[in-house]
Amino acid sequence: MDNNRFEGQEEEQHQASSEVRETSHDVEDRVQAGHSTATAGSKFGKEIFEWVKAIAIAVILVLIIRWLLFMPFIVDGPSMQPNFQTGERVIVNKILYKIREPKRGEVIVFHVPEEGRNFIKRVIGVEGDKIRYEGDELYVNDKKVDETYIKEAIDQAHAEGHDYNNGQYSNGGFPNESFTESVVPEGHIFVLGDNRPESKDSRMIGFVSLDEVIGRSDVIFWPLDKAKIVKHH
Repeated sequence: MDNNRFEGQEEEQHQASSEVRETSHDVEDRVQAGHSTATAGSKFGKEIFEWVKAIAIAVILVLIIRWLLFMPFIVDGPSMQPNFQTGERVIVNKILYKIREPKRGEVIVFHVPEEGRNFIKRVIGVEGDKIRYEGDELYVNDKKVDETYIKEAIDQAHAEGHDYNNGQYSNGGFPNESFTESVVPEGHIFVLGDNRPESKDSRMIGFVSLDEVIGRSDVIFWPLDKAKIVKHH
C-alpha cells in the first residue's frame, strides 16, 4: 500500500512538473508572439513612414521643377500654325532667360497683362532692332528676313493670289497707326505669330517687356504622336 501511494505521489508530481513546464512554454510562446507582432508593427510603421517621406520629397521636387525650372503650357488658338496646333502641350524652359535674354527666332511664352493670359509667339526683334513689315516682306535692320518656318504657307497664299499676311490681325503691317515706333526699345522684344493672318501679336499689343517673358518653348510632349523638340530659327 505504501509503495502504491509513493508511486502515485511520484506520478502526480511528474504530471504537475509537466504542467508547469507546459505553462512556462506557453508563456514563452506568447512573449515571442507578442515580440514578433510588435516587430512586424514596427517594420510596417517604418515602411509607411518611408513611403510618406518619398511622396513628400517627390511633391516638393515637382513644385520646384514646376515653378522654378519648367512649366507646361497648352496651345490655345491658331496663331502659331502650322508649327503649333491648338491643344498641344508644350514644356516651357523658365530658367534659360534668367541666364540670358531671348534671341531672334525663338518661340517664347509670355504674359499679357491687358489680356490676363499667356501668349506663345516667335521673337522677331530684340532691343535696338529696327522692324519693318510690309505685306509678306519682313525686314530687321533693313535686311530682309527669310522666314523658312512659314515659307510653305506664304507660297501657298501667293499661289492663291493673295498675301499671307492678310487677315483680321494684319493691322497694316508694322509700323502702323497704332504703333508708329519701329525700333525695339530697351528691355523689350518684338514678337509675331507664325500664322500672320490670325495672330494677335506686336502689331496689335506693341513691344513685349522682358519682365513679362516666362520662358522658351522647348518640347511638344502631347499628343504623343506629335512629340518633338521645338526648332528655333
